[in-house]
Amino acid sequence: MTERTGSPILDVLAVFLVVYALQTLMGLVDAMPGLFILEPPVQNDPWTVVTSVYAHANPGHLLSNAVALVLFGYAVATATTRTRFHLFFLSTGVLAGVSQIVLSDVLAETPVLNDIVGAAPLIDATATGGVLGASGAVFALLGYLLASNRLVAGLDAVADVPSWVAYFVFVILAIAVTAATASQGVALIAHFTGLLLGLLAGWVNLLRTPTTDAGTTSQTVQ
Repeated sequence: MTERTGSPILDVLAVFLVVYALQTLMGLVDAMPGLFILEPPVQNDPWTVVTSVYAHANPGHLLSNAVALVLFGYAVATATTRTRFHLFFLSTGVLAGVSQIVLSDVLAETPVLNDIVGAAPLIDATATGGVLGASGAVFALLGYLLASNRLVAGLDAVADVPSWVAYFVFVILAIAVTAATASQGVALIAHFTGLLLGLLAGWVNLLRTPTTDAGTTSQTVQ
């Protein structure tokens, strides 16, 4: 069996379902927060850094992330190995979740930043009490999909773009997409972090494999 046998997308969907079933069972004994919800201080329940990535608040939350995973993740999954895909999904999800906890606390504790952010509609300037869900990782897949081909090709077509210009464009794009998906109760910092990480990873083709370079398998992310 090769590394490309099977789909990492199906793997992740299966984990979603298993974790949600466990959440339901643990919820009956009021044990879900300490097992599946990433809460400050993070070091108190360190396993939630991982489990929270695959956990969801309700069936609608799970379904929306599952659909987005299929839409944005399929092309990425076909252009890399199973292991690389899972490591990318988990690591970006972890970083997005931790950033939501840490940075929201910084915003809440910094008066000037709190006033600026709190003035924006749909942005909660208070510290995040807990976070769960795969949205940060899904946004990373979207970012990778954008930056690994057409966006990069467009920038290269304009001129020999300096790296700092590309990074600036990525930050602006991440802000724009995050703002476009903003709503009450949504972890905007996690979305922004995931998308920005995905854009940067796509820019350097982080998930590219030697076989992809050699042309023996799927070549590009379309």
